[in-house]
Amino acid sequence: MVCAPLSLVDRQSGAVVTASVAVFTSIAANYLPKARVLATSLKRVAPHADFYLMLVDAYPEDADWSSEPFDALITVDDLAITNATGWCFAHQVVELCTAVKGFATGYLLDQPSVEQVFYFDPDMVVHDRFGDLEAWLSDTSILLTPHQTEPETGTEAIMDNEMASLKHGVFNMGFFGVRDTAEGRRFAQWWSKRLEQFCLDDIPRGLFTDQKWANLVPCFFEDYRVIRSPAFNVATWNITTRKVEGSLADGVTVNGEPLGFYHFSGFDSGDQALMLNKYGSDSQTLNEMRAWYIKESSALGQEHDGQRTYGYAHYADGELITAAQRTLYRQRIDLQRAFPDPFLRHPNGGYLDWYRANAGDDEVELEAAISQGPRPVDTILESAAHELQRLQRLKPHRLKRFILQSISWMLQTLSRLSRMLS
Repeated sequence: MVCAPLSLVDRQSGAVVTASVAVFTSIAANYLPKARVLATSLKRVAPHADFYLMLVDAYPEDADWSSEPFDALITVDDLAITNATGWCFAHQVVELCTAVKGFATGYLLDQPSVEQVFYFDPDMVVHDRFGDLEAWLSDTSILLTPHQTEPETGTEAIMDNEMASLKHGVFNMGFFGVRDTAEGRRFAQWWSKRLEQFCLDDIPRGLFTDQKWANLVPCFFEDYRVIRSPAFNVATWNITTRKVEGSLADGVTVNGEPLGFYHFSGFDSGDQALMLNKYGSDSQTLNEMRAWYIKESSALGQEHDGQRTYGYAHYADGELITAAQRTLYRQRIDLQRAFPDPFLRHPNGGYLDWYRANAGDDEVELEAAISQGPRPVDTILESAAHELQRLQRLKPHRLKRFILQSISWMLQTLSRLSRMLS
């Protein structure tokens, strides 16, 4: 992206972008509809802010940038990442979309026109009170929201929500704010370095993509603020302590305060519907908001764009990249040096040819499982059963398939028994 004095020039339209407040989200192309809903909602309440789309995929050739609600586009090529091609290969889609957030924050802070940077997950909707966020960030360098701001009272809610925070991170990094100060830049630089190497979905090793690193913010940084208001980052993991009332037409309140922004986390996986039904099924307001979100996403292209394929899902010849192939490449510096572009197939052999000759899926998966260290028995059994199901698809021989199916069934049974006895 080309920089102009005190402004940015949008690479697609050539229009000059100027603002002291930059808002961005990070997505692969299949999340374009959700990002459009977010950007439209932001523009409605904060027309002075510029919205940047951090897109890890290429912008689709059949899409029309001039009709998008985004002000400018940022791609991986704009970021200060060493061997970005190999780095992208080493990450699954969710890992990559979160790994770039620190780099994109630093990139925006480097622009002479930007004083405040806000990030929102693409599955969020901004309803009101963006001015409060700006005011709070004007007095601090780092702005964060915790998953919960009040203790749960019921056992199930403690297990679903508070224990999930212990597992996935105290702060929800679906939102954050960083101001252009020495402390804000120090945070962005530190976070970028951690995400460059360790933005992994690896709960057994204590990692949940970008999120758990934020647990260390109170330890490493002085100038930060935690938003305790119940009206910001409302989601199914905190609605047990937040009374959501009103309507979209007349205004939504949370514990009597106007709603700032809502987070539809887990929407595609079905978790959002499951937890809303469990903890908010009697809330007419929450169910109205969900119905509106479905309708709005559909109107902005969910049926078409929501089905787009991840741009880094395949090798150059179209073969699907497996998780084991990514993991081994990420763990081996020698492979990264030997194959700086692991997507390509070379006349003398590329990464995939080397992998087939030197490592099998079974061996790499076993190596990855061992490297994760001790885990609960039921988790080990569950993982083993899942892996055997995958191997059934890879090994067509009937006898092997029968044996694998039998072992998988036995492991699943043992896993259920382990849970019952624990």
